[in-house]
Amino acid sequence: MNMPSKEVDVLKPQWVCRVCGYNMIGTRPDVCPFCGEPHDVFLTWEEAEEAYEVTATGVNDKVTQLMSVPRLGIEHAAYRVETGSGPIWIDSPSALNQNLPPVEHIFFTHPDFMGACNQYREIWSARVHLHRLDAANPLVEKFPVDDPFDGDFVHGELEAFHIGGHTPGFTAYLFERILFICDYVFPPDETMHFNPYSPGLEEMRTRGDRIRTVTEGRDIETVCGYNYVAAFDDWMPRFERLLAA
Repeated sequence: MNMPSKEVDVLKPQWVCRVCGYNMIGTRPDVCPFCGEPHDVFLTWEEAEEAYEVTATGVNDKVTQLMSVPRLGIEHAAYRVETGSGPIWIDSPSALNQNLPPVEHIFFTHPDFMGACNQYREIWSARVHLHRLDAANPLVEKFPVDDPFDGDFVHGELEAFHIGGHTPGFTAYLFERILFICDYVFPPDETMHFNPYSPGLEEMRTRGDRIRTVTEGRDIETVCGYNYVAAFDDWMPRFERLLAA
């Protein structure tokens, strides 16, 4: 499918925090609403596009990880997935790169990683999907969400599972043999822990147990996190230890 592409309206101001990557649409604030850093660490979106190249690294023949080079602050990965019904993203890069191949849909795990999705949506006429509970987050107020969803759903081969915990609408995704978990837990090694910017450990454990149940008995090979790719057989025992702690 050939999707329309157009230049971003340069008259629309947008700022990118070099510390956390949060995009601020409209008038420049004094401090970053996400991380609290002062405005002298902000870049215009044009400066960010010039300074950072969103680079693709293959996970397998259908999935690529997208991260900025050089690293844009607390870098988070987005993932491009080639589904049978068209290409999609899971989460969005913080920097706009207008030369990236387009996608038709952008699905979010939660509102922290909206990145420059509003600009990609504009140039590609892509649709943005975010859980309804997270779409109410004040940090999302200026980002257009075309399809707020509730609960679980299926989009082609992509399966979405509402988890909650880290954010009210946190959603994990499965595509074939890959689990997309974003930053619910990290890093993937023996020091794995729950995201500390969450309501509390007990809720993270209770909600997180659903990740274990939806993957149980499935032939999953890989876990894609917010800045890592790990073998599922190594990742899951560490995750289960967190649930049982």
